[in-house]
Amino acid sequence: MDFPWWKERVFYQIYPRSFCDSNGDGIGDLQGIVSRLDYLQWLGVGAVWLCPVYDSPNDDMGYDIRDYEQIMTEFGTMSDFQQLVEELHRRDIKLIMDLVVNHSSDEHAWFVESRKSRDNPYRDYYIWRSGKDGREPNNWASFFTPSAWSYDAATDQWYLHLFGEKQPDLNWENPRLRQDVYDMMNRWFDRGVDGFRMDVISVLAKDPALPDGKGQGYVFSPEYFAFQPKLHEYLREMRRACFDGRDCMCVGETSFVTTENAPSVVGDGRELDLLFQFDIMDMDGQGSKWDPIPLDVPRLGQIIQSWQQAIDWNTLFWGNHDQPRVVSRFGCTDTEELRVQSAKMLAVAMYLLRGTPFLYQGEEIGMTNFPFTRPDQLRDIESIQLLNRARQEEREAWAWNGILCKGRDNARTPMQWDDSPNAGFTTGTPWIDVNPNYPAINVARAMADPESILHFYRRLIALRKESNILRRGDFQLIPCENQHLLAYRRSYQGRSITVVCNFSAQPAALPPEAKTGETLLSAPLTEHQLPPFGYVVRRS
Repeated sequence: MDFPWWKERVFYQIYPRSFCDSNGDGIGDLQGIVSRLDYLQWLGVGAVWLCPVYDSPNDDMGYDIRDYEQIMTEFGTMSDFQQLVEELHRRDIKLIMDLVVNHSSDEHAWFVESRKSRDNPYRDYYIWRSGKDGREPNNWASFFTPSAWSYDAATDQWYLHLFGEKQPDLNWENPRLRQDVYDMMNRWFDRGVDGFRMDVISVLAKDPALPDGKGQGYVFSPEYFAFQPKLHEYLREMRRACFDGRDCMCVGETSFVTTENAPSVVGDGRELDLLFQFDIMDMDGQGSKWDPIPLDVPRLGQIIQSWQQAIDWNTLFWGNHDQPRVVSRFGCTDTEELRVQSAKMLAVAMYLLRGTPFLYQGEEIGMTNFPFTRPDQLRDIESIQLLNRARQEEREAWAWNGILCKGRDNARTPMQWDDSPNAGFTTGTPWIDVNPNYPAINVARAMADPESILHFYRRLIALRKESNILRRGDFQLIPCENQHLLAYRRSYQGRSITVVCNFSAQPAALPPEAKTGETLLSAPLTEHQLPPFGYVVRRS
């Protein structure tokens, strides 16, 4: 059976603001991306996920869209975008764009009109309600602010925003709004886009009654805004209006997805093609992401197994623009040797699973978290607001620990291309500081070292492409007595590949299942023993 292209290719996520700056203004741009496409082709990338490049006031770094059909001035022009599409396709690299349609910017023309009066034709494009007893319509908390509602004095009503105050939620109950969104999507398809990554797509539908959340004060209430029944109606309508008849794909950021409800959106191919789940991303926080705990490897194996069983095809990723750097998070940066070894091990552990790999820029050279020390170094609305609240509660040290471990700005520092000033990212002043370790960790240096993380990623991608076992085979978790080992087997048409990874700084004995077979990849082995953060991949 022929697999669709999105099952056969490795995706590479680009955060445009931080990838490559072509004009010296300190901000990455579309022409900067164009200039680096040969690098992506060399690496073996088959598709690019491009974070938002639409016109935006950047309250949430482009995820607050002012105009869905204009390019952000700092990033370039529509002509630059068209050149990017053409140059990607010339190299046989697909392009998927971010689709952010749970909310818009409060500067979007729809919202500007919506807030003019209660009877404005665009009023119903957003979720407006009268208050209760002089307060918000309900007690919902938002992702970024204590209350999910903001008051508008001009019309004496409140609007819902599940994220920042400048990100009002769109009202998907309105068929005119839905049609405008579908028309916009189709125009991007007509420009050559191959698909969409759909931002927080699982929260489009809200409980129409907008009931209070259970608890006192402001309450985070996903039971009333995530995976609501009408979500499926909207996604199926979108599929019919935009995707049917096109050789394209969609992957949803499905917040609050579980192994139980995931099949409802990917089961029959009439809603989403792929989904991002965040069980692995959430497993190293105790109560909240800001309270980090060590990685529990057996728990990691259980999560992988449960998702491999729950849906036929998974997304495989260690990071994105919302997550810290994986080698700092789940690997080891105590020494250069362990950084390199653990980065390779993490790549083996994730990207030989059944599913579609999504690499995040800089991961392939082992970029690390940034050593932030001052509030003025931060750019992310989530981290800044956390720090501000923590100061009021006299918990500043706690907040800084959380930001250093888990803050989103860790992934958003500029791509480290070489050891020239600003890591070759820009000739100007970068919009966010470059990690000071760039003279040692950069693409040029990695290119020159055949044993580098970068060359390892290239070999791993090539191995995956050439192996039907890895591209199409089944998955089976192998139980391990050693609590620091993750082991699994991929099987296809009577052949199998066994993968074992050591998540510890201590050597570990190989399990019996991995002691024989043709070695495809391995760290240096000593008498059936894995070194610290070692790995082995064997075919039998």
